[in-house]
Amino acid sequence: MATRETFESRSGAEASGEIALPAGEGKAPGVVLIQEWGGINDHIRSLLGRLAEAGFVAIAPDLYHGKTARAGDAETASKMMQALDWGQAMEEIAGAAKFVAAHPRCNGKVGVIGFCMGGALAFAAATQVPELAAVVPFYGVPGPGKADWSKVTAPILAHFAAHDEWAKPSLAEDIKKALDARGQKMQLEIYDADHAFVNDTRPEVYAPDAAKLAWKRSMDFLHQHLG
Repeated sequence: MATRETFESRSGAEASGEIALPAGEGKAPGVVLIQEWGGINDHIRSLLGRLAEAGFVAIAPDLYHGKTARAGDAETASKMMQALDWGQAMEEIAGAAKFVAAHPRCNGKVGVIGFCMGGALAFAAATQVPELAAVVPFYGVPGPGKADWSKVTAPILAHFAAHDEWAKPSLAEDIKKALDARGQKMQLEIYDADHAFVNDTRPEVYAPDAAKLAWKRSMDFLHQHLG
């Protein structure tokens, strides 16, 4: 069961989000979940719960500050994504990482996972939040000037869809080449699926087999690097 939490962004401003805890009372690794373009909706909450069930202290910072788009309302979601203050969002993601790392249930290690818009932000966080120990972007690529790949220190596992006209696999390949040239680690997985194939609230794109495999790979990767 997720609960609302307030925390400080890296800049010191007030931020908030939802947090879910794993069963038991022992220490567990932390994960920052970055939302899709629709905001903190039921799908993101379901992913937050799945992260907790997988053994993570999981927090989803609310980058839209209470706003969400209704299911299927791509126009509103697109407008909210375009209006997002990228710099402020990164400060809130960094604040969420610090907050979850200091949580009494956390072992101090934190990774990030993001989907769609959140995947792009996860990639950017790999270059701007040095405290991260693992990064898992799903089908999202930051725009020009949003990420300096020379600043990546955490290992990355990236998931992309072969039939994605927005987050094209070729763009992911370019990121991998840039990182490979610097000796930085990025594992790239491409699935025979469409954009947002993990989103089980969108039957027109949901690909259960690919989603299951990508999720297992992600949980294994995060546990490998976070504990």
